[in-house]
Amino acid sequence: MKYCAFLRGVNVKGTNMKMADVCQVFKDAGMKDVSSILASGNIVFSSDKNAADLKEILEKAMSDHFSYEAFLFIKSQEETEVFWNSIPFEKNEMLHVYGFVGIPGVETVLLEEFQKSAQAENEKAEIINGIFYWQVPKGNTLDSTFGKVLGQKSLKDQFTSRNVNTFEKVLKKF
Repeated sequence: MKYCAFLRGVNVKGTNMKMADVCQVFKDAGMKDVSSILASGNIVFSSDKNAADLKEILEKAMSDHFSYEAFLFIKSQEETEVFWNSIPFEKNEMLHVYGFVGIPGVETVLLEEFQKSAQAENEKAEIINGIFYWQVPKGNTLDSTFGKVLGQKSLKDQFTSRNVNTFEKVLKKF
């Protein structure tokens, strides 16, 4: 089966993580057809194992190799297609749209946090098919009230986000 691993914390200070090294860790852990998408921690691969087993195997391999606490979210090709096909917002060159990959239920936590935060004009959030999507004006991602909430340590192992264009690139690699 084909999967994508969405890594959280690829740019963790001190890890000096290169995608070629990450791919090698995946290969050494028994994954097949391994390739990376962008330099932000998206690895497409094949395996006969289920997603839960893969998460455990690959987090340990990554943690051991890079000496950091790895957080991976493993999604099948079909699940990744849902991320791309469920985007609730129209494409607009002035806006970024992010999809969030995470533990079950994190989408509700994110929506609650979003609703509590001050929002810029055209900033929106929605849950579609159990996936949290966030639209934010370009240039406001890190400075927005909600963007600052996303950096909280209490949430760090619960999700990772990707610009929705990344899902399209991942799907082209399958």
